[in-house]
Amino acid sequence: MQTGQIIRALSGFYDVQSEGRIYRTRARGNFRKRKITPLVGDFVEFESESETESGYILEILDRKNEMIRPPVANIDNAVVIVSAVEPAFSLNLLDRFLIYIESLHMQGLVYLTKTDMISDQQYQEISDYLAYYAKIGYQIFAPRTAFTPEIITAIEDTFPHKTTVFTGQTGAGKSTLLNHIDPSLNIATAEISQSLNRGKHTTRHIELIPLNDGLVGDTPGFSSLGLLNVTIETLVDRFPEFREIGQGCKFRTCQHVMEPKCAVKEAVDSGEIMQSRYTNYLQFRAELKDIRPVYKKSK
Repeated sequence: MQTGQIIRALSGFYDVQSEGRIYRTRARGNFRKRKITPLVGDFVEFESESETESGYILEILDRKNEMIRPPVANIDNAVVIVSAVEPAFSLNLLDRFLIYIESLHMQGLVYLTKTDMISDQQYQEISDYLAYYAKIGYQIFAPRTAFTPEIITAIEDTFPHKTTVFTGQTGAGKSTLLNHIDPSLNIATAEISQSLNRGKHTTRHIELIPLNDGLVGDTPGFSSLGLLNVTIETLVDRFPEFREIGQGCKFRTCQHVMEPKCAVKEAVDSGEIMQSRYTNYLQFRAELKDIRPVYKKSK
């Protein structure tokens, strides 16, 4: 029996990487009865006679996290690709991605694309916003000149010994960036729909690609993004600066809305917390209040 990680899933087969080799496998027959589905990124125990003959996945080891879309497990880093223009830069959408990443305990990185299509003033405004995210713990890549060797090296330096996914708004340039990192990938890209200001979906499946001693995946883009894997009770913990500054609130369970002596609201007023972060937090709370729980009918 061997241990490895699933790096590709296609038509019921799972390619497992183990000690530098790739083995093609199928899931064990009783997985379906146990309602278990292997995911790309899963660490598994498997048996295989050789790399050329199909083996079998015997057991899936515990997952540390699992994305909903696409279904991929055990991610260390998530690089959120945000576009400066076409589609338009959106702090609201960026915050949606980041609270999802926080819920899965992944390290969030932010990469700004299409900076060559905006003015110096627009670039400075966006850079000022992103400087705040760097201050609260997110690694930021915002090159004025796109895809320079220096910036490609900087992003590659985050890959070793990690599983990284690239995610973000459709058309923001995820696949283009990966093609610059490794031109041999030749990942399909598509133009922006001018009428909808959205990109066309080009990524059809999830695959983890060995790059710079790590594994990297390109994921399908989002034209819009709901609030994933969060409730109104847990939302406040998805904002790292709220967690830290909120320790100074009068009430331990402060939600930073109407409570007196709220350290978070004071930090917003003083400019320590960026206003858009707090505004988005209140908007997300309002959205979550409107989400009704679904109850299954008893048999």
